[in-house]
Amino acid sequence: MRTHLQRADGHTRADTLLVFLPGAFLPPEAFEREGFVSAVRERHLAADMLLVDANVSYFHDQTFVERLSADVIVPQRAAGYRQIWLVGISIGGFGALIHELARPGAVDGIVALAPYLGRRPLGAAIHKAGGLRAWRAPEGPPPDEELDRQLWPWLQQYAAPPATKKLPPLYLGFGLADRFAANHRLLADALPDGRVFTTEGGHDWPQWSRLWRKVLDVLPLARTRPGPSWASAA
Repeated sequence: MRTHLQRADGHTRADTLLVFLPGAFLPPEAFEREGFVSAVRERHLAADMLLVDANVSYFHDQTFVERLSADVIVPQRAAGYRQIWLVGISIGGFGALIHELARPGAVDGIVALAPYLGRRPLGAAIHKAGGLRAWRAPEGPPPDEELDRQLWPWLQQYAAPPATKKLPPLYLGFGLADRFAANHRLLADALPDGRVFTTEGGHDWPQWSRLWRKVLDVLPLARTRPGPSWASAA
């Protein structure tokens, strides 16, 4: 996977790395163009940023998890990063989640903005059952290619009491008119207070940029130096 590193302060390596995973057919450089990188710097957050060309072909040939692990996570850990967060948009958010599903404990946190969460009929079945907390996954292992049938039972763990979970913190953001919003609401109901963010609008950069700024204001990241208040930097 092609990557491009952006330092928090332009020089020294930080202890934390934010790994940006784009949506389908979106170039990783768009994170810089749309203000994701500058939003981190405006808040003086001690986090480097890695823009990853995790394009949709990796999902089509089912090599996404393997490549993200081997090309990004493992070498960046070896480079000395103590904390690694995945920040994924749309299918990039889906990728962040299935990577943690397949490689538990590999990262320290996940931000999923408008993530693709699988097929609508499966989401409809979860809704009909009374939501993710009440839903019971079908018995038997799902086929390897049906990743959403693997993902939803894993996401269900976020609804369990905190003491029973060994999961990275998950922050969710989505537009209220997003085409995937029905599934987003199912996941939102299972997450703790303060981990879900919404905005008006649908599935596009204006919404994702607003959501990213909202999430950044509460992420548990160190700062490089004192700066303006969170609100004034937003």
